[in-house]
Amino acid sequence: MLFYRDGYHATGIDRILAEAGIAKMTLYSHFRSKEDLILAVLKKRDQTMFESLNQFLDAKRRSPEKLLEAVFDWLVVWIGSKGFRGCAFLKAMAEYQNLNDPIHQAALAHRMALTAKIRHLTTAAALITPKNLADQLSLLFEGAIVQAHAAGNVAPAIHAREAARTLIKVSRRRRQRTTVNANARQ
Repeated sequence: MLFYRDGYHATGIDRILAEAGIAKMTLYSHFRSKEDLILAVLKKRDQTMFESLNQFLDAKRRSPEKLLEAVFDWLVVWIGSKGFRGCAFLKAMAEYQNLNDPIHQAALAHRMALTAKIRHLTTAAALITPKNLADQLSLLFEGAIVQAHAAGNVAPAIHAREAARTLIKVSRRRRQRTTVNANARQ
């Protein structure tokens, strides 16, 4: 939570030790460096986030298209939660800007996994151009996080959800027109 709240570089080892109430030797018996600790924190946060999202979607028991919309419902709930302070992964990429840095790579892997999750849903929904749609929806998702954090309110997530529904609807209409045109040619 310290890294998420105060930043990765701004949070020193002494502060971590004081908050955790452990000795330096104990910390270093589990992690070789602060960077290894950050990687472990990001891995745990990745697991927690996807578990939360998947539980939310599983509870919906809807069509793939409605599940795709529900991703943005989850986003609104998360951004509206009391402890929301932006995205730990976007913050990590901002603080560790070297593209080859393992922390940057771990954060990027999380973003790519989220896009893959959205792409899976666009493909399952049989929407037209599922890869392009997934990329567009991912941009909306991430943009909403950044804007909500900057503004300090949930409104950008609500706007992103509305925009996502519009994009999904347009993709559905294109799919229907394509199907009708293909049937007419036969």
